[in-house]
Amino acid sequence: MNRLIDTLLRFSCVTRVEIRRVTIDLSTMSKDVATELELAEPERRVTFRIAEGIKADGDAGLLRVVLDNLIGNAWKYTGMREGAVIEFGVTEVDGKPACFVRDNGPGFDMAFADKLFMPFQRLPGTNVEGHGIGLATVERVVRRHGGRVWAESEPGKGATFFFTLE
Repeated sequence: MNRLIDTLLRFSCVTRVEIRRVTIDLSTMSKDVATELELAEPERRVTFRIAEGIKADGDAGLLRVVLDNLIGNAWKYTGMREGAVIEFGVTEVDGKPACFVRDNGPGFDMAFADKLFMPFQRLPGTNVEGHGIGLATVERVVRRHGGRVWAESEPGKGATFFFTLE
């Protein structure tokens, strides 16, 4: 119960904290998240592919929350996968850079994609640990940075979560 309350408090703070924009090395931040996950579960064998030199202007603390949640979700959902791969990179969407976190986990049916970023919503068949607040937090942080977040997936083919920042 304490973890749930802490999670809810952090979720509510995301909309109130003042954004302090600086240039952030998202590649380094992603490597830090990956290292923490590996240290927490050293028995897991996950290949991380993190592109070099991805930078963005934004609030370092809030963007760390985005990466913690997106990379952490990829980590959770590849937990039963032999040869798990998690990628962080950037691509161009509509002429603008869009960062992404991609995994080779179980994926999901896009018919349920509208539930992904809603608090306390779970996709059918989801049985990983969590409170159902992580992606809603990601959406709020990205929106506060003037960007958007979305996902693409197919069952059995992994998932890719994209986000843009302004």
